[in-house]
Amino acid sequence: QVQLVESGGGLVQAGGSLRLSCAASGRLFGNYVMGWFRQLPGKEREFVAAITWSGGSIYYADSVKGRFTISIDNAKNTVHLQMNSLKPEDTAVYICAADNDLVKATLTRDYNYWGQGTQVTVSS
Repeated sequence: QVQLVESGGGLVQAGGSLRLSCAASGRLFGNYVMGWFRQLPGKEREFVAAITWSGGSIYYADSVKGRFTISIDNAKNTVHLQMNSLKPEDTAVYICAADNDLVKATLTRDYNYWGQGTQVTVSS
């Protein structure tokens, strides 16, 4: 079915930037949603950002508003997360997710498709 592959993670100093990408393949259609979550060992998965296929609806966690920007390339079924002004507390595994039968884009349980994640480490 649907496969999601993330890229762009790495090590960066506080105040720096990274750009994550998630490429989707398989049977995604309609007004689907693609989003990003992040997770540390022993912690609950945290919603970061999401965007609809049309780009008409965008959602951000309060902790990243003004610093992160999500965008979608419809032709390539790829979502990007531009992360600026990074802080050590942004350190986590960032995981891409997608679905086309969502109730709420901020809820983990509403997504059927998940990537493997990419590590983001922000040093002080």
